[in-house]
Amino acid sequence: MFIGHYSVSFAGRAAEKRLPLWLLFVAVQFLDILWGIFVLFGIEKVRIVPGFTASNDLDLYYMPFTHSLAGVLVWSVFGYGLCQLFPQLRGKRTGFILAAAIFSHWILDLIVHRPDLALYNSVGKMGFGLWKYRTPAFLLEMAFLFGGAALLLKTVKRRGRVVAYVCVLAALQFVATFLFPPPASDHAEASIALFFYILLALIAWWVDRGEHSAGERSKEIPGRPGS
Repeated sequence: MFIGHYSVSFAGRAAEKRLPLWLLFVAVQFLDILWGIFVLFGIEKVRIVPGFTASNDLDLYYMPFTHSLAGVLVWSVFGYGLCQLFPQLRGKRTGFILAAAIFSHWILDLIVHRPDLALYNSVGKMGFGLWKYRTPAFLLEMAFLFGGAALLLKTVKRRGRVVAYVCVLAALQFVATFLFPPPASDHAEASIALFFYILLALIAWWVDRGEHSAGERSKEIPGRPGS
């Protein structure tokens, strides 16, 4: 899953205003961000096999540190602990939401991946394999994306940026699913993925920044001229 992961970011932002949208965008893709880095350093492995599934060409045969159940539990606890280091984010609620955002990546991947998500190391691999069916997998991504965005839209004042960004994300998923050619190599795939995760988090920061500005303006109380 790709864009569908961001549904959890939107839902998390709607539930807890102290968690910035960009941080939640990083959290839901944190496993894949680490995966990209680990692939570049040869710690985890992926093969490019054209036609491996209908949705993409990735044989994700070795990723025990990022996409095993044991691994994601460790990274989720890390996310909880990270919240407690910053006064503006400290608290059980923010910690649990950020940890849940990280953990949600594994749950959503379980739906679409082939059996390549292990319990630990390379033991007990599982995956329901929806990626074998391109159109249903794409529609599921859209359902998650629009559902999460709908929750956020109920809580924000400046809806235009959110709606525009959701449209961009939907278009990006369409291109990735139906038009994007197979990557040239495992390193190319990792580099492209990291580029998009960083770019989308930066755009999320911009979207959220506009919302904060609108909130501040709405609290202003007009005074008398010269006051």
